[in-house]
Amino acid sequence: MKSFLITAAVFFGICFIYILTMLSVTENNFTYIVDDAYIHMAVAKNFALHGVWGMTKYAFSSSSSSPVFTFILSFLIAVFGNHILIPLIFNLSVACLLIAILTKYFSGYLSEAKHITAACLFALFLAVMHVQVVAGMEHVLQVLIIAVNIYCFQKWFEKDFKSNFFSLGFYGTILFLGLIRFESMFYFLSLAFVFLLIRKFKDAFLVLLIGFLPILLFGYFNQQHSGYFFPNSVVVKGALIDFSGNVPGQIGKIILWNVFLNITFYKIGIFPLLIIAVLLYRDYKSKLVFQEMLKKNFLPVVLALTLILHCLLGDVKIIFRYEAYLMAAFVMVLVPRLTVFITNPFYAFRKDKATGIFIAANALLLLYKFGFAHFIITSGSANIYEQQIQSARFLKKYYNTSHIVANDIGAICYYTDIHLLDVIGLGSKEMLDIKVRKTVFDDEVEEFLAGYTKENHYQLAIIYEKWFDGHIPESWKKIADLEVSGKSIVLGDRHVVIYSIDPLSSDALKKNIKDFNWNRNVTVKIVE
Repeated sequence: MKSFLITAAVFFGICFIYILTMLSVTENNFTYIVDDAYIHMAVAKNFALHGVWGMTKYAFSSSSSSPVFTFILSFLIAVFGNHILIPLIFNLSVACLLIAILTKYFSGYLSEAKHITAACLFALFLAVMHVQVVAGMEHVLQVLIIAVNIYCFQKWFEKDFKSNFFSLGFYGTILFLGLIRFESMFYFLSLAFVFLLIRKFKDAFLVLLIGFLPILLFGYFNQQHSGYFFPNSVVVKGALIDFSGNVPGQIGKIILWNVFLNITFYKIGIFPLLIIAVLLYRDYKSKLVFQEMLKKNFLPVVLALTLILHCLLGDVKIIFRYEAYLMAAFVMVLVPRLTVFITNPFYAFRKDKATGIFIAANALLLLYKFGFAHFIITSGSANIYEQQIQSARFLKKYYNTSHIVANDIGAICYYTDIHLLDVIGLGSKEMLDIKVRKTVFDDEVEEFLAGYTKENHYQLAIIYEKWFDGHIPESWKKIADLEVSGKSIVLGDRHVVIYSIDPLSSDALKKNIKDFNWNRNVTVKIVE
């Protein structure tokens, strides 16, 4: 209990300080640090209040990258009302459960409260969990479920895979992981592969069945409504390999750019992989047979394979959110093998300098992440408030139910009842069908936008002009340029440009922009 209370006090104390800091740069309006959080909230709001799974209440759109998380938010909105703090409160509650699980888990390998606390804090901050909490996304829930999964597996493993209770916990968490984040498929494949190597064929089959069945069911449901198996965010990224071309060359390019030349890979994964390599080498030198070596290092090997698959086929971002589950998991599976580095670090370092250096490198990486997280939280919240929230306020006041073209769609859809055409395709099937075929804006896209927006009586566009590569329809009239101040951390561009699509409303749009009370950090330039 003591270690839980100390860990919770430190972690939530830091979260509370950052929440106050965020409020100080957003005129006391709590603002999540990424617009994606508002995408979840928009879908959840429309599902809870209107029964429509979509960015707007008018049409289905598979815009949520985490169906389970969005459904939970929808349930909470239906019960407690539509409040912007719901994701924050939910994440804080889930983080409390995560700390409880980590404390319970590490107390099985460490006896003193200070050592358990150190292990818990290292896991939390290597995964930058305070950033994940205030981001308002699904990653806190993902880390909690993976932590429960590892806890249950270790207990199941210690009982020689003969405990029905812990096996139920292991497979029960597998059931939810896929629809919390689709990258969990990499974890399922890695688990099944290592189960096969140690000749546990039944468990390999069950992991694949239980892990992929919810994904298949969701994919069937999604395809009936959108024509695509995966959510729009996954579809828009497109296939990594074009099988009509030089496939081996494409695979080589993916490996080169996504791993060896990917600086983020070295930031997040190289040192855990090196520690695992050292452990495997020493077990090999001790003459352990292959299957026994794999059993002893089951989860470290699984996570090493998962990390490689994640970097090859998934996504990594500057706020370290997509790999947070891996960072916490690495700490959980490596601490039992390296407890001496926590209980007696100086002695352990003298005896094992190689592992000690790699652990020290992870500690330095933690400090780097903590420092960078400070700028992400403070600048990110200000960025979103000054750009997305201001845009949403403007639309809410003057164009609440109008037809709008946009490319950052979260906040504007959550705070308004607009009809949306999302030029990136996340919230609009019309553009999704085009983005599947095209990776850039060209004459065909420009022609489509011009015709579609005129035919459907769209009034204005609020977009990143640079994203269009010069293919903005000539019939659209540029009205204003909105530039945010300060450092841009999470924005696609510091400049948002407003275009009039309906020629008859251009003057009114210009007047509305002039009359609106923009945040003082937004520079408004009217095009005369």
